Order: sequence, then structure tokens, then C-alpha cells
Amino acid sequence: MSVNRCVYLFSRLKRHINTRATRFTAGSCRVPSGSNFLLKQHQGNSVVYCRDVSSNNSSPKPPDTSLFVPVSLKTDVLADGSVGAELTQPLDKNELLKVLNRFYKRKEMQKLAADHGLDARLFHQAFISFRKYVLEMMSLPADLHIILSDICCGAGHIDDIYPYFMRHAKQIFPMLECMDDLRKISDLRVPVNWYPEARAIQRKVIFHAGPTNSGKTYHAIQRYLAAKSGVYCGPLKLLAHEIFEKSNNAGVPCDLVTGEERTFVDPEGRAAGHVACTIEMCSVTTPYEVAVIDEIQMIRDPSRGWAWTRALLGLCAEEIHVCGESAAIDFIRELMYTTGEEVEVHTYQRLTPFSVLDQAVESLDNLRPGDCIVCFSKNDIYSISRQIEARGLECAVIYGSLPPGTKLSQAKKFNDPDDPCKILVATDAIGMGLNLSIKRIIFNSLVKPNVNEKGEKQMETISTSQALQIAGRAGRFSSKFKEGEVTTMHREDLIVLKEILSHSVDPIETAGLHPTAEQIEMFAYHLPDASLSNLVDIFVSLSQVDGLYFVCNIDDFKFLADMIQHIPLNLRSRYVFCTAPINKKQPFVCTSFLKFARQFSRDEPLTFNWVCRHISWPLAAPKNIKDLVHLEAVHDVLDLYLWLSYRFMDMFPDTASIRQIQQELDDIIQQGVRNITRLIRATEPNITDPLQTQSNMHGQSGGSGTASSMSLTSRGQKGSGEMTKSSLTSRLVRDGLLTPDMLRQLQMEWSKDQKQEVSNLSGVSFEHQKKNNKGRRKNKKK
Repeated sequence: MSVNRCVYLFSRLKRHINTRATRFTAGSCRVPSGSNFLLKQHQGNSVVYCRDVSSNNSSPKPPDTSLFVPVSLKTDVLADGSVGAELTQPLDKNELLKVLNRFYKRKEMQKLAADHGLDARLFHQAFISFRKYVLEMMSLPADLHIILSDICCGAGHIDDIYPYFMRHAKQIFPMLECMDDLRKISDLRVPVNWYPEARAIQRKVIFHAGPTNSGKTYHAIQRYLAAKSGVYCGPLKLLAHEIFEKSNNAGVPCDLVTGEERTFVDPEGRAAGHVACTIEMCSVTTPYEVAVIDEIQMIRDPSRGWAWTRALLGLCAEEIHVCGESAAIDFIRELMYTTGEEVEVHTYQRLTPFSVLDQAVESLDNLRPGDCIVCFSKNDIYSISRQIEARGLECAVIYGSLPPGTKLSQAKKFNDPDDPCKILVATDAIGMGLNLSIKRIIFNSLVKPNVNEKGEKQMETISTSQALQIAGRAGRFSSKFKEGEVTTMHREDLIVLKEILSHSVDPIETAGLHPTAEQIEMFAYHLPDASLSNLVDIFVSLSQVDGLYFVCNIDDFKFLADMIQHIPLNLRSRYVFCTAPINKKQPFVCTSFLKFARQFSRDEPLTFNWVCRHISWPLAAPKNIKDLVHLEAVHDVLDLYLWLSYRFMDMFPDTASIRQIQQELDDIIQQGVRNITRLIRATEPNITDPLQTQSNMHGQSGGSGTASSMSLTSRGQKGSGEMTKSSLTSRLVRDGLLTPDMLRQLQMEWSKDQKQEVSNLSGVSFEHQKKNNKGRRKNKKK
């Protein structure tokens, strides 16, 4: 060995001994000195953990370590080479495995690791990775090699592995090194401080409280129109459009801002003093004289509540006019107490009364002009529309996934006194944003799909708030029906409805919050190898909120993040894509979203021609319900394009052309919805009666009591064509009470039952034959 090599090795050994001595010193006095240091560090960061909002002085909640994904380490050859082996000796892998497993079983090491952020789950994962690293690396770092060699030779203690184990653990779980910083970033306890411009002025907050059709929003809008400048923030594009038109018709120049649209009344594009927008699009930096926040009770919405929180805390307006249910008054007062602003309450009574009837409708034969049947699924919409049409009546149809233009067209058709359409079939989409001339609300069902606090979908009975919102559409002040009526389709539901409406609305107790792009970017700085979905999960896990707030559901965000995880996008662009409001239930919309992101990642603009090729434009009028649903999905895809075009103007350049074909598509969808019952009929396949088929099969196989009873359906019928027309199955399908999917399922069940019955009969015959044969043999012997 050369002199230079010896000098190098001894310098490495000296450095290792000094490092090891330092670690032992720190370890031997770990509890006293370490805790003092941590105490000083904690005191230095007390601004984060000692803020007292709503008596929240508790220590930060432990993170959900199931979200911590280990990082893969590079296994490049170390610069040390085989220094450790040259100073000591090569390691025996079998002996090494025994040492490592003994270390893993040491309770003291597990407890020490837990004190440094490694709970049982992380400790196990880190150990598996560390063991694999030690056993599979061709050459280990010199200091680790020497320590392991000493332990194997009996010259070291097994606990000496701990510092190197922790070094490895922090490499594969980088969040352990920056947990304090991550907690600071995800601290959501004082959101009032996020809006310095709003806190710099003393705002006047006026709450207009009352039920549906009480005039509360009307009074707020009157103040909005009288102001020098103002912003209206509504939950729906339809409401923003309504205020936009009302303002301009009143001679008050007003712009329109939604996620997919920017309309400036000034020909040169200068901003007007007034703007009507959807709640997510309001500016919290532009000063206004008056701001109106509509439907404030939606501040508790599990998915969108954050937008109302942001508007209420952040709008820079001298007057904030809040409209909504009386159940929100106390909560808004408490929320404004944290900003130092008082709340002035104006209470309104309903302008036209509505009453709950003592009888259910029970049959569609009992429908009257001005009736609105409320369903909570599109399948029910289709079924009931079909049955109404079979009775020679016309009906309008409104549900959530229809384009705004089509909804307005159907509402106009229903409201027109000269139109023969006098019945409306709708989902709870009528609860907001449409002026409808309804005499009687009929609940077809009281159960609807809902998303709970955990983001899980479940079927739930509608709440008092939801029931009142829908029932309140009956007998509106501006319609020809001055008194409204409410009932149910089924008799058993009427008792439940009365019980629901007898209760007061549950008071609002919390407001929604949502992580911002800036907060996620700071998380990504500390955790550069984590996926966006994982970053958001960890953020929510570490987030700290006081009793006034909750973190909104992020399932849709994560769904999109996972979908485009493999596409190379920078974090800011990825975040924006994942906040796009799309219907993830529509496969075509999800596929288009994926293609948009992939095209964007290539730096290739999404031109008008590219979009037309993707959606196969031009599109024909729908021939059945499936075609109609696809056209609705295409409309959503064009909405997605327009939404992205206002975030990435250079990559989505053809907004004018896209908007034009979207209007044409809206007309095509309107045409389809006007003929929706014809589309439903066209969707039904030509089918034979499975009841008759089964009875024939049973008759041929010898029959049983069941077969005989089933064959009764065909008595007195002469031909198969006539039999099919008058059979029970055909009537059920014709009336929309039995769908083709349900029919196929019934056919499968009947087929299975028949096979089982034949098998059972065969088994009985076989056993009977065996007994007879035995009897014969006995007789012969005798």
C-alpha cells in the first residue's frame, strides 16, 4: 500500500472516530440536553403553535404516516470505494443479517425512533429498506462498514447502528427532516390573516336572512345597483348571467366573469365598475363599494365551501351584503368576530305561502297543470317523462348536466302560458338559479346520493334545508301561482316529508378551507419527489384548523392528479389542471381531460381543428338517450377547453370558435331534450317476454306449481306478436318501470332458477328410481 493511500485511510478513520464519539456523547445525554434544545427550538417557533383561536392550544396532531411514500435511493458506487473493507475486513452477510434483525427487535431502538418521528409503520418500512441497502450494496460507506464490522466481531454495541439507520430513514422519508416547516405551511388556524387588503379596511356586513322567495336577494341587489362599484358572487353561472343581464338592463354597466366566460360591456375591454361572477372567480384584491355574496349557507358545503369562506373573509368592499338562510346568522356573526367586524341582520318573511298537502299524488293520472315532479336521478327523470308522455301529456325536463341554455329553454317552455307543456320533471337543480311558475312540488323520492365528511358516497334522506330549498320553488311571487303546494308521489313518503319540514334547519357550525397553489408549491419544495396527490394528502393530514373551519373534500382534485401523474407537467400547471371543474362520472370528459394535458405537455397548442377532430365535429342530432348523454359530455369538454383557455391563453387559443360550436351544440341538445320521450322509446330494444318464454320452457319440461302459475300470464292469447304487446313485461317496459338492464338481470336469474329446479327434479327422480330398484332386488331375493 502506498504512503498516500495510508495517509488517506488514517484520515478517514480519524474522522470516523470523531464522528462516532460525538454521536455517543449526544446519545448518552439524549434526554436532558436534547429536550432543552428542542424546547428552545419550540419556543423559537411558538408563533405557529401558541396562537389562541377558539381555545385551540393543543399540540399539533400526529401526521398520518400511511401517506408517507418512501423515496427510492440511487445505488451508485460510492466515492469511498472499499475503504471500510481495507481498514477492517469484508462483512459476512449471514452474520450481518442476524445483527440487523437483533437491532430491529430492540424495543429501546423502536422507542427512540418514535421520538424522532418514526412510528411503528415507518420504523418497519425504514428497516426493510435499510436491511436491503446494507445486504445488497457492493461497498458501504466507510463509517457504516467499520461500525458493522465492530459489532460482528463483538467490539461494538448493536445500538451503534441507530445513527446510520436514522440517516437512511431520513433519506427515504425526507419529510422527517422538514416536519416543522410542513406544519407551518399547513397551519390553517387563522385564515382571516390571509387577506391583508380586506383587513386594512373596516367593512360593514349586512346579513339578509330569510327562506326561499322572501326577497332577501332582491334587497341586496338593489343596493348593489345603486353603488358606484360592486361585485355579485353567486353559486351558479345561471345566477351570474341573471344579475349581469338585470344590471345592464337597468343601465348599470356590468361585466360577467365565470370559469368559462369573460364578457366585457366596454368594446375596448376595459373593466366596468360592476361585475357579476361565480363565487370561485371573485377578486379579493379589487376594491368595491358593495359586494353581494348569495346563498351563504353553502359555506358549509363539503366540496365548494372554501369559495364562500374566501369571499366572506377576503372581499375588499365597504359593504358586504350576505344572503342566505337564517340558520347561518349566528355562525357568520362568530366568524366576523374574528375580523373585528359587526353584522347587521335584516330578516325577511316568505312573500307567498306554501302548504304541505294531506294527500300524496300516488298516480301520474292525477297530475295537474303547474306540477313539478322532483327526482334525484336521471333514470327516474327518463322513466317518469316516458310515463307522462304515454298519457298524452307534454313535459319539460331539467337536470344538472344539461347546458345552461337548454335549462333556460326548458324553463321558458314550462313557464309559457301558450305552450301545451304544463308539467315539469326535474332534479334538485331547480333549487337555485331558475325562475319557474310552479303550483305544486311533488317529491318522487326523499332519498338522494350524498357525499359524507369522509368523501364517501351514500344514499341519505334529504335534509330540512334541502327540502325547504326545493319546496320553496312552489308559488313564487313573480309567477302566476301566488300560493304553492307541496306533496309526494308515494303515500308513505308524505309522512316522512312532513316530519322533515317540521324541524328547524340545522345551524351552520363550520366553514370550508382549501389548500392554495402557493402552499402546495412550498410543500413540493420540501418534498420534490412526491406526487401532487400525495402532497395534498400529506397537507390535509398535517393541516391544523380551529373549530370554525374544516378542510374541504379533495377527492375530485386527487382523482385528476392521479389521472395525469404520468404526464410531464410543471407543478403550477399540474395544480391548475387538477382544479378544473369536470364531471368525473363521464368517461369521455375524463379521456378528453387526459388528452388535453398530454397535448399541453408537448407544448403543442390545442387548436380549433384539433378539438373538432377529437369530438368528431360536426355532430348529429341524438337518436336515443345514449346519444344525448354523449352530447352533454361533449358540451362539458368544450366547457373544459374554455375554462383552461383563461388560465393558459397561448395553449388554448381558439376560444371564439369553440364558443360558437358550443352554442350550436346547445341548440342540438335542446332539440334532443324537446323530443326526450322519443329518444327514450328509441333506446328500448325489441325484446320478447321472458315471462312467457320461461312458462313455455317449464311447460315443456313437465312443469311444477311455479311453472303453472307463470303460464297463467299467457292464457287466452293467440299469437306471439299479440302476446308480447299485452304481456306484463312489455307493459312495464313501455311505462318505464322496467329497464333493459333490469330485464336482462331478471332473465339471468330466471335461467339460473330454472336450471336449479330441473337439477332438483332430476335428483329427486334419480333417488326415487334408486329406491324402486332396491325394492325390486329385495323382492327377487325373497
